[in-house]
Amino acid sequence: MDADNGGRPGPETPPGPLQEQDRLQERQPLNMTKPAAGAPAPPAVAERDIRASDADRDRIAGILREALAEGRLDPEEHAERIDTVYRAKTMGELEPVVRDLPAAGAGRPQQDSAGYAYGPGAPAPDQNLVAVFSAAVRKGRWQAPARINAVAFFGSVEIDLTEAVFPQQQIQINVTAVFGSVEIRVPQNITLRSSGSGILGSFEVESHDAEDADAPQVLVNGYAVLGSVEARPKRGAWIRDLRDRLVEGHREMRRQLRDEHRERHHQLRQEQREWHEQHRSERRERRDRFRKGTDH
Repeated sequence: MDADNGGRPGPETPPGPLQEQDRLQERQPLNMTKPAAGAPAPPAVAERDIRASDADRDRIAGILREALAEGRLDPEEHAERIDTVYRAKTMGELEPVVRDLPAAGAGRPQQDSAGYAYGPGAPAPDQNLVAVFSAAVRKGRWQAPARINAVAFFGSVEIDLTEAVFPQQQIQINVTAVFGSVEIRVPQNITLRSSGSGILGSFEVESHDAEDADAPQVLVNGYAVLGSVEARPKRGAWIRDLRDRLVEGHREMRRQLRDEHRERHHQLRQEQREWHEQHRSERRERRDRFRKGTDH
């Protein structure tokens, strides 16, 4: 109230420029929008610095397995590279492992879930197995050609396809057994057929049709004269089993490497403890000798 005005309230004082500016700032809404489009974005992570997944490591391990089967890598090199693959943490660490292998490029046919793949690559040359008063054996991990010729003359020939790689779907085996024997073993999940005869001998082929129409097909032709030819699936041997055995082998290798690393680490720690204990003992002996010298 104003005393000069009879106790009646006087007119309000008009706001000053500073008060008007504060009031406008209070009414102004907050800016909740995103930064302008021209603002610099955070730098993207380089592809070689991306963390590698288990699928990436398994893919590189598959390329190394094929290189080992084709003879591009010896077992020692394969073991070293597999160790590097499963120790790698980024894609940049995986790339140099297969840089010098042709499988690292594009266009290479990949195996499907059944464990076999066919492609237009260069076919393997025909293979001849001849046993004259001797024995010829072909087994293990090998690339089966489209045509195999087996001749046994007073000898024996053994062809084992249970761990073979099938670049093409059809394989023809021509056999001739004269006073000799030819034995053929194939995986259980492929098609096996025959077209042969025995002359005073036996020509026994256990025909088998695979459930999968895309499975490899093995055709056995020929004859046996006073000899024997036998072809049948090996029970319990499946093409996909080879892949499983290889994966299990790599897992076992990794377990062995971890155990060896743990053992070496334990041995180093034990040696360090022994060294520190010996060092403390020597210091204790020197201190005791020094004390005895000062007492005298």
